[in-house]
Amino acid sequence: MSRNKLGDLRRSAAASLFGPGAVIDFRAGDAPISAVAAGLEEWDRNFPPAGMRNEQTVLEARLQKKLGVQGFRLPPVSAEEFNRSDGKALVAVRFPNWLQCPQCSRLAESRAWSDEAGQPGLYCAQCTQRMPGRRKVWVVPVRFVMACEAGHLDEFPWHSWVRHKEGCQKRTFLSLVSERAGLAGLILSCPSCHASRSMDRVFSEETWETFPNCRGRRPWLAGGDETCDHKARTVQRGASNLYFPVVESALSIPPWSDQIQEAMGVMWDQFMHVEDPDERALLVKILAKSELKPVLAELGLTPEEFADLLNRRMTSHEEIDVENLRWEEHRQFTSGLADHGPDREFEMRPHAVPATLSQWFSHLVRVVRLREVSALKGFTRIHPPGDPDSPNYAQLSVRGLGWLPAIEVRGEGIYLELSAEALTRWEAQASVVERIRAIDERYQADWKQRFGDEKPPRPITPRRVLVHTLAHALMRQLTLDCGYSSTALRERLYVDHGDAPMAGLLIYTATTDDDGTLGGLQREGTPERMERTIQAAIQAQAWCSSDPLCIEDLLVGEAGMSLAACHACVLSPETSCEAFNQFLDRALLVGSPGDSSLGFFHSLVEGHH
Repeated sequence: MSRNKLGDLRRSAAASLFGPGAVIDFRAGDAPISAVAAGLEEWDRNFPPAGMRNEQTVLEARLQKKLGVQGFRLPPVSAEEFNRSDGKALVAVRFPNWLQCPQCSRLAESRAWSDEAGQPGLYCAQCTQRMPGRRKVWVVPVRFVMACEAGHLDEFPWHSWVRHKEGCQKRTFLSLVSERAGLAGLILSCPSCHASRSMDRVFSEETWETFPNCRGRRPWLAGGDETCDHKARTVQRGASNLYFPVVESALSIPPWSDQIQEAMGVMWDQFMHVEDPDERALLVKILAKSELKPVLAELGLTPEEFADLLNRRMTSHEEIDVENLRWEEHRQFTSGLADHGPDREFEMRPHAVPATLSQWFSHLVRVVRLREVSALKGFTRIHPPGDPDSPNYAQLSVRGLGWLPAIEVRGEGIYLELSAEALTRWEAQASVVERIRAIDERYQADWKQRFGDEKPPRPITPRRVLVHTLAHALMRQLTLDCGYSSTALRERLYVDHGDAPMAGLLIYTATTDDDGTLGGLQREGTPERMERTIQAAIQAQAWCSSDPLCIEDLLVGEAGMSLAACHACVLSPETSCEAFNQFLDRALLVGSPGDSSLGFFHSLVEGHH
């Protein structure tokens, strides 16, 4: 379909919700088109030069080390964006290949329908013939597709489902007619042998147990099918569980956020592969006469000064803890030092916590300027990844290319750290531990079912649920206070136990447009304003329009990963949340009707009453 333009996609979406392997709906004129975004090899093929020699790249040293890549590629932008047509476009493959005529209800593969040269839309010739003025009757993609937990994607087995009678020729067309409401009233039939069957229980896992295993199809990768021991199951084509991006991100913090790092660009990788400091100094001397010359001029450094600075930075690079990138960010936020100076990508201003909040919080920081790089490393289907370090995610390319797609955003934020003393006292309460045990047990059981006996990277603890729920409550309140839309704010959680304990959260703007740099959010981070915001956010959680059902955990199913949480109180847009709206419980903020001490901030709520 590369010769047929389907439509436009936001650049940020091509490295997140609509990345390689995602099923995307387009409209070409009046014709509805459904296609799966092709793998990363097509980025190299259609937007040369390949790999990191491409000009649309982005670097972030800490994230590169963690993901084992040389750098990241921004989703390519066609020259058409700048009123010059170059015919370049990202590739998508038609999926599903089965389509249905909305008038005669016939169902068939794409080759059975008519088309117009150069147009991606297909139409029903039979129905078009009968239309006044022969207006095209465009066929629509079928609703049902097959997917499995390993990320494979396949056509729905229409012929197997209808169970043709013996001797049937299985002619081209089937028929799918809705006779009454619900799946039981949706009847699939074969006009040749008159076999028919309703679509009842098509979404039931038990239904597919008797069918063969998943065929391991990966239509987004050319020749990329593989063997699979999972059972495929039916998913609606537009369902949210058909694609969960697995994203790793890092903030650019000193020393990885300054002018030197930016000026070095892709040459950083070249220096990194030279281990001996003297050899590195020699390489700098040689390159100072050619490609390094403009970099030295921009920085105002001699080759010797640059080599010395480079060697110090290499030592810092060796110390990066790839297991926990957030610990370094946390250390930066809690250092108490204001970062100004020549740093282009990071600036923060610590403040004293207001006296009225000091029993709950230890740090308040206004982050005036930040840069985040978010890399898409794969995706899952059926279930969210659960954790960015989860195993078993589907690949974006047939083999590793040394780079991954990513987007960079610049914005601002507010960082808060909970008081270690108050937190330790609260999370030791038997009632708090008991309440969260239910979520942790569900999470452990779900993990075991999906990944075998391997333990999850992080258990679900009261601290984790508390910090996460507080972040959601603050995002809701800040949306009202500073005028950002709910989708313009994001959370970044800093939670850990043991030798390096953390209990912090960053609320920041992470949009690729101007929304992220207006200054409205960090201005809300002054002590006087945060005092009002935090009190209002906590008090708003004391009551929900779905109570008492919400606070009594009756809105979450038995397999749910949250407790007292619903759309009327703490759930956020999924693009704002790190954990797909799981692991939330507002009772940990304000207490429950039967036990107010469950709430970390219960005295703040009671004081208000």
